Amino acid sequence: MPRGRYSLHDPHDHTPLAEEHFQCAPGPSGWRYVSQLTTPSGDHSGSVDLTLDELGRPIRLELHAAGWQVRGAALDGVTWVRADPTGTEATEGNVRAHAFTGTSPAFLVATTRLLRLTPSASATRVRLVAFTDPVLAPRTVDQSWALIDREAHATDNGPLLVDAYQVTALDTGEQHTVHIAGDVVLAAPGVELEDLESPPSSFD
Repeated sequence: MPRGRYSLHDPHDHTPLAEEHFQCAPGPSGWRYVSQLTTPSGDHSGSVDLTLDELGRPIRLELHAAGWQVRGAALDGVTWVRADPTGTEATEGNVRAHAFTGTSPAFLVATTRLLRLTPSASATRVRLVAFTDPVLAPRTVDQSWALIDREAHATDNGPLLVDAYQVTALDTGEQHTVHIAGDVVLAAPGVELEDLESPPSSFD
């Protein structure tokens, strides 16, 4: 069960945004990721709880940020309920999309589990609902993912497979690369793995 800490920063000007203390593991249903977020000054700022089924679909999502809360799941596409900090108003949303995304590295791992790309496959298009900080506002995004490289790195626990994905935002054409080993993001725009207490889990 990997435990560790990511630092999150603005991918453009590198302003520190948060630290995400996480643990994740494959389980009977598929995969679960939980984390707590703190501001650069150390104050609690939110949490992520994401469970995938064995096909990589989000069967449970709960996000907290700045008093806002989102609960969602794959249902007729994806469906969610977003509640305001006072708890008096909740709005439901539904989009014909494949899954969710957001600032947490959990969503990068989740997308790779959903797509199950191979190095020889062509790029795959995916529609996601992104919850943007700080108020978890929903926005539908279209991306293209391709697995462009897979390398085995020698470690004390045997070879570690690292996958490099090229991700393209289809509305702007902007591209970036995401490096993932098992269920841990090693590097991505705005994401740095600062600490890892145990090796990534394998999905094989």
